Amino acid sequence: MEAAISAKVALQLEKMNAHLAACGLKRTRQRDLIATVFFQEEGHISIEELCTKVRTLDRRISVATVYRSMRLLADSGLVQARNFSGGHTCYEVAGAHHDHLICTQCGFIVEFEDRQIEALQAVVAKQHGFFILSHKMEIYGLCKDCRLPNSPDGELSGLHAPTPDKP
Repeated sequence: MEAAISAKVALQLEKMNAHLAACGLKRTRQRDLIATVFFQEEGHISIEELCTKVRTLDRRISVATVYRSMRLLADSGLVQARNFSGGHTCYEVAGAHHDHLICTQCGFIVEFEDRQIEALQAVVAKQHGFFILSHKMEIYGLCKDCRLPNSPDGELSGLHAPTPDKP
């Protein structure tokens, strides 16, 4: 592990330790290592990917320990578990609201924010008498690397996405 961690990672670890203390749980070297590796990551990471990274630093840490640590971080509100299609769960640092574009071929995930989409969702909810408590938007498709070259319509290996019925 790097000798020095960023101020951002240090702040997240401080919050985790406060949560542990409030719950009467002990701070452990394994939890610290798992959390540090996780908070140094950018974007989304699966338990399997996190475990692989953690185990390069300490082979004795089990997958079960990584699962328990991530559940603890999610319970603390510092981490969000995202369940994408096919039962694929990734974790990300909790923070500002954003939506996702997800490649169904390679699993690449793009986070984005769009004020117009957010405003339209509020309008639609109001039209239907809904008060929004929360929401998530996941758009599934093919990333630019999984489409055939020069294929703006999303062609993949000679297959085409279904076209809408024409009147």
